[in-house]
Amino acid sequence: MDRFDSLLAGAMARRRLLAGGALGIAASTAALAQGSGRFIKLAMAGGPESRPLASDFPGKGEMIVLRNRPPLLETPMSVFDESVFTPNDRFYVRWHWADIPLDVDAAAFRLTITGGTRPVSLSLPDLLKLPRMSYAAVNQCSGNSRGLFTPRVPGAQWAHGAMGNARWEGVALKTLLDAAGIGADAKIVGFGGLDRPLTDVDPFEKSLALNHAMDGEVMVAFAMNGEQLPLLNGFPLRLIVPGWYSTYWVKALNHIALMAGPDTNYWMAKAYQIPDTPGADVPPGTTTFPKTPISTMPPRSWITSVADGARLPHRPDLPVGGIAMGGDRGVRRVEVSADGGQTWRDARLGPDEGRYSFRRFDAAMQLGAKGPHALMSRCTNADGLVQPMKPNWNPGGYMRSCVETLHIETV
Repeated sequence: MDRFDSLLAGAMARRRLLAGGALGIAASTAALAQGSGRFIKLAMAGGPESRPLASDFPGKGEMIVLRNRPPLLETPMSVFDESVFTPNDRFYVRWHWADIPLDVDAAAFRLTITGGTRPVSLSLPDLLKLPRMSYAAVNQCSGNSRGLFTPRVPGAQWAHGAMGNARWEGVALKTLLDAAGIGADAKIVGFGGLDRPLTDVDPFEKSLALNHAMDGEVMVAFAMNGEQLPLLNGFPLRLIVPGWYSTYWVKALNHIALMAGPDTNYWMAKAYQIPDTPGADVPPGTTTFPKTPISTMPPRSWITSVADGARLPHRPDLPVGGIAMGGDRGVRRVEVSADGGQTWRDARLGPDEGRYSFRRFDAAMQLGAKGPHALMSRCTNADGLVQPMKPNWNPGGYMRSCVETLHIETV
C-alpha cells in the first residue's frame, strides 16, 4: 500500500473521526466560557491587548482565539520561527458562516462539476487516481494584520498570524475542467463548499477567470504537509490559488461550475473589494473610491526569533531570524535594520522552497549601545517589488504589507 492508498484508506475512515467535530467545537466553546487562564499579549491599535489561547479545537494545538463560532483561530508568531512550513495543527482557521461541515461522509462525498459539455461527479477514490501535483504555497487571509490598522477598521482583528505555509498535494484544476469539457460561452469558473449560511443570504462562493483557472497551477488539494486536510482547514478538498489571498481558497470544496458570467454573488461582486490604487491605500476615513476585487499578495517579511517588547542581554551582534514571502513571486532579497530603517544590511536567505512559499532568513543585527532598538526586515520579490515603509489604510483592513517593527531593549 503506497502513501496515497493509505491516504484514501484514511479518508474513508475519516467519517467516524469527524463525527465528533460538533462535540469538539462545543467543548472548545465551553472551555473558553469557563476561561482557560492562558492569554497572549498582542500590540493592537484598537485592542484588546490580550487574547485567549486554546488547544481544545478539533485537530488543533494551542491557537489564539478571535471567535469560536465559526472558528477564527490565529497562529502564534513563535510557530513561524520553527519552520518555513506551518504544522497542520497550528495552521490558522477562518470560516465565514457558522454552519461549517462537522461530519463529512468521505465514502459518499462527491465533487461535482457543472456547466461543461458533460457533467462530472468524482468520488475521493476517483480523484486519487488522477495525475497529481504538489507545491509549497502561503495561505494568507486578506485581513491578516487588520488589528494594526490605524485608525481602527471593523472586521476580525487579526495580528500577523492569519497565515500559514504548507506543501499542498492534489489534482490540477485544469485536469478536472478538461474532463468536464469547456463550452464556447464559458468565461469564469465558480467554486462552492459545504459550509452554509444560517439565513437566506448568498452562500460563500468565489470565482476565477477561465484563463486563470486553466493555468495549470490552481489545484484541488486533498493533502497538506503530507497528511489529509484537517477538518477545520477544509477536509476533504480545498481549492489552492497560489499567490492569491485565501478568500479564493474555498474550503470543503464540493462544487465547481463553468459559467458565462458575470459573477453576481455577494462574495465576488461586493465583498473583498479594495481601493484600485497603489497598495490598496486611501486616506484614512475615505469611503468613496474606485474598487477592484482583491487578488494577488505583495511581498512581506517578519522577524520571528525575537518577540516585540523583549528585554535581552546586550550583545553587539544580535542574531535574528524570520520568514519572508514574495507574494505571487519568489523572494529575491531580505534586508534588516536595527535602527528603525535608517541603515540596512542584507540577510542570508535559506533554501528556496518555491516561488509561493515562505523563505527563511537570518542575520546579525548590529546594535551599538545598550538601550531601546527598533528591529525591521524588508523583502524584495523577484519582480523587484519592495515592502513599503508606510502602512496602507483602507476601510476593509485589507492587504497590509508594510515593513513591520519590533521594539526591544538590551540591558
